Amino acid sequence: MSSKKGPGKKIFLAVCLALVCVASAELLVCRFSAPDLFQRITAPVIAATEHVRSAGSALLNATVQHIPTPPKQEEMPEEQLAGDPALENTQPKEDPAITEFVQRDGHEVLTGGNVEIVYFNQGEEPWASAPYGPDKIGGYGCGPTAMAMVVSSLTDQMVDPSAMAQWAYESGYCAPGSGSYNGLIQAAASAYGLKAAPWTDLTPDAISQSLASGQLFVALMTRGHFTSSGHFILLRGLTLEGKILVADPNSRERSLTAWDPQLIIDELSATRSSGAPLWCISTVDTISQQS
Repeated sequence: MSSKKGPGKKIFLAVCLALVCVASAELLVCRFSAPDLFQRITAPVIAATEHVRSAGSALLNATVQHIPTPPKQEEMPEEQLAGDPALENTQPKEDPAITEFVQRDGHEVLTGGNVEIVYFNQGEEPWASAPYGPDKIGGYGCGPTAMAMVVSSLTDQMVDPSAMAQWAYESGYCAPGSGSYNGLIQAAASAYGLKAAPWTDLTPDAISQSLASGQLFVALMTRGHFTSSGHFILLRGLTLEGKILVADPNSRERSLTAWDPQLIIDELSATRSSGAPLWCISTVDTISQQS
């Protein structure tokens, strides 16, 4: 079949082109000889063009705003891939009279600390397979899971790991393939009405005294009994023997173990980015009392 255009089609295109040219010429003449008429004719076209331009600009801005960007001046975190820790835990679990998992109002909580901690485990469903940016909470979500426990335990808001992971990703605190930027702790606390203040006195006495007075900490751990790389946990209380109770978002067993304060300090991360490796969490009431 020939692909050449027939004579009729060529004539039709020529006529259309001529009409366009004549119309353009007439509009040009009309613009100067009858400006009011020119404005009435072209106003709908100009309005439609402006509408399309505005819609396109809004779509572009919305797209740009939803591209998460890392926090400014935040160093790449130590990898927080969940897995077996570098060192095996040989400590026995505490007696249930000291700490245990129980059900409270439809939620699982850890007893025995300064407050009952609403417990979430990143490696258990439905959280394990839930997304954390391009990753999964089960692999890299210790940060959002830890902060979900903090918020759900200290406020009247119940925030699960999936919701916290979504907030962290959209706010730019997800570090794909590594876990969470350290800035997540203070930013998430502030977003949910809490305060996370960097704790710089990394001595057994200072930390133990604060825990004994009812403080709660978020700790960034490094290679040792809690992780083989990097990992966020909560320090939630002190036993009568002076050992620290934790809430580990990747281990029920470690959450039921009491730990020597010096061991916790020795295994804190060496990074000092964004207040790491230890943050003291305060509620609004606590802040008001201190001010």
